[in-house]
Amino acid sequence: MSVFIFNHPLINDKLTIIRNKNTNTKDFWESVKGISRLMTYEVTKDLKTKEIEIETPICKTKKPVLDNKVEIIPILRAGLGMVDGIRELIPSASVGFIGLYRDEQTLLPHEYYAKFSKNICDDNTVELVVDPMLATAGSAISAIEMIKKRGAKNIKFLCLVAAPIGIEKLKKAHPDIDIYVATVDEKLNEKGYIVPGLGDCGDRLFGTIY
Repeated sequence: MSVFIFNHPLINDKLTIIRNKNTNTKDFWESVKGISRLMTYEVTKDLKTKEIEIETPICKTKKPVLDNKVEIIPILRAGLGMVDGIRELIPSASVGFIGLYRDEQTLLPHEYYAKFSKNICDDNTVELVVDPMLATAGSAISAIEMIKKRGAKNIKFLCLVAAPIGIEKLKKAHPDIDIYVATVDEKLNEKGYIVPGLGDCGDRLFGTIY
């Protein structure tokens, strides 16, 4: 398992936009989508390809196409903000869903919904579990456990902002999973929020009270 931390000027610029408390819902959503799209290029660089025969306007030739199937699995509801950016690069990807909410007192995740594609147990399918924030890692750990129980073998986790403790907990719970993080912040506060962070990502994505 490896942890990949991005340090790209385009990603950093968009991260600053979503950190700003004055950013409106439209710009917040567009920036989350943009970061996710930029991350996808690196996350998918090891996907397998196969050659097929095509005919260009000039001649017949053999060229590569994707061989892996890809399923994006957002952790509801904030994970939905990352789906469109990934699908812009992989429009053939299927989308599964995991609904988890965090108890504000215990900080523990609770499941309320789960639905996946029929390809989840296929050895050739790459599962991209997405959630903008990796704080206590409770939701990510639970989500990946649920996916593994359904037979998934090739899983990657993508997030925008992580706390160091969240990365360490996820590594310990799932040492076989690659983790892709746009940036790592300083710590968690007493309420379990990432500092400096960006607040409640779900609320800011959907314009609800935060």
